[in-house]
Amino acid sequence: MPTDTPTDTLTDLFEEHRPMLLGVAYRMLGRAADAEDVVQEAWLRWTAEDRTAVREPRAFLVRITTRLAIDRLRQVQSRRESYVGPWLPEPVVTDFGATAPDTAERALLADSVSLAVLVVLESLSPLERAVFVLREAFGFPYAEIAGALDRSETAVRQLAGRARRHVDEGRPRYDVDPAERRDLTERFLAAATGGDLGELLALLAPDVRLVGDSGGKSKAPLRIMDGADKVGRFLKAVAEGTESLYQVRLVELNGGPAAIVLADGRPDSVFQIEVRDGRVQCVYILRNPDKLEGLAGL
Repeated sequence: MPTDTPTDTLTDLFEEHRPMLLGVAYRMLGRAADAEDVVQEAWLRWTAEDRTAVREPRAFLVRITTRLAIDRLRQVQSRRESYVGPWLPEPVVTDFGATAPDTAERALLADSVSLAVLVVLESLSPLERAVFVLREAFGFPYAEIAGALDRSETAVRQLAGRARRHVDEGRPRYDVDPAERRDLTERFLAAATGGDLGELLALLAPDVRLVGDSGGKSKAPLRIMDGADKVGRFLKAVAEGTESLYQVRLVELNGGPAAIVLADGRPDSVFQIEVRDGRVQCVYILRNPDKLEGLAGL
């Protein structure tokens, strides 16, 4: 690191962009711990770089972070092929801070970090995922993305088109008012914890799906469940006799309301729903303890 660049200046510049870098890395990898590792490595490379070669700090940091995330994604994808049961992203508390100055941008960021979108992104190639994240979530110009990935702008536009079509096909868009989603989440939790099968069935769409992620480390369905009757009876059976053992706390995770179930004060599971036409379309249950560590203390 050249001596004419004060350490506090380097730190201030990096910290200014850290929230965005973490946002890019998390959307690329689906795990907060992996994202933190990538950003830490970006910091090390930032401090070791020849300052005279860096004209645009933001572009330089995005390029480093994106390329590191692509390399990490290629490593973890092979491990996920042997994952026990369905795989879901690690849930994170939604706090966009200064990265989203207006309501429209906050909505865009929330959508791009939703569990539904992150699950679909798993099926993209690392390059397609990088282009999608940089373009759709953060609005980077195609020319800047091309520089970050060392690809032509034409190639980046083609990657962006393929990624967008794939995401649109894999995850239909539901225009749901946030207040409506929160209200339905509260009613769903009340019916589920109360063991009211009739109320549950009234809230579930006929073709509702339940996706559970335990990683084989706790109890959860090892296959995706389909159909209101099957999902409703499963949720009722899970709740029976456990009312006094757990506490339920409603928080915002991945851009939407979610329930953290606490056992002895520690996160035991997370429930989140997708809503369409006033009914529950999908139920996500996360019970892999490795993915719940970041929620301790909420």
